[in-house]
Amino acid sequence: MIYTKSSKYDTAFVKENMMGPNSMKIIEELAESLNLEKDMRVLDLGCGKGLTSIFLAKEYGVTVFATDLWISATENYERIKSMGLEDKIIPIHAEAHDLPFAQEFFDVAISVDAYHYFGIEEDYLTNHFAPLVKKGGQIAVAVPGLKKEFTDGVPAELLPYWFEDMNLTLHSCDWWYKLWKNSDSVRIEECKELKCLEEAWQDWLSCDNDYARRDIGMMKAEGGNYFNLVSIVATKSLSEKSVMHVEKSQ
Repeated sequence: MIYTKSSKYDTAFVKENMMGPNSMKIIEELAESLNLEKDMRVLDLGCGKGLTSIFLAKEYGVTVFATDLWISATENYERIKSMGLEDKIIPIHAEAHDLPFAQEFFDVAISVDAYHYFGIEEDYLTNHFAPLVKKGGQIAVAVPGLKKEFTDGVPAELLPYWFEDMNLTLHSCDWWYKLWKNSDSVRIEECKELKCLEEAWQDWLSCDNDYARRDIGMMKAEGGNYFNLVSIVATKSLSEKSVMHVEKSQ
């Protein structure tokens, strides 16, 4: 895939504001599955330092509610102003279970490299995320994942880099598909591996960042054998009891 949109942004700016694999390349690929139109209201949940929000506002002319817990709204507002997007992006500081938005307020809701921290809960999609989206609106998530579940335990080569919470947050396409399939709130459109894994990770590992340097050894040990980027796109059901017709892609 050629990243014609994200490649237009200043490399130093992007690297300075990365918090993991290059979220601009991830959102560029994810957005190919979305129906984004000018002036739509978009929730960007777990926006980090706002790279995905900046991309969506710049490239699609949507109004983005850039919501994060770890990064303050004031810090993100300064970045937003530096890009001349203060009329298109509203920075919000909020926790994912206590979002200050009206139900069915958004045309689209997205979450890139963040949803796995809270969306692994069985009822999160139904009780917290989907209610904020208009009926017929889209919900899209991209998260770091696994090619398949570690049913026999974490591979030995990854153990030096493995944190306990990774057992909870890293899962396969099949795992995410089954979790979302249990919700009456959405109709799944696709669940697949993104193609940008290698490039997004290479961009992150080249950053002058202690967390990026820590990840170099992990990705070398992984050797392309275990990790992926999972994307799942769904439509908010017109009624909670509607019958789901699902196509799943690998």
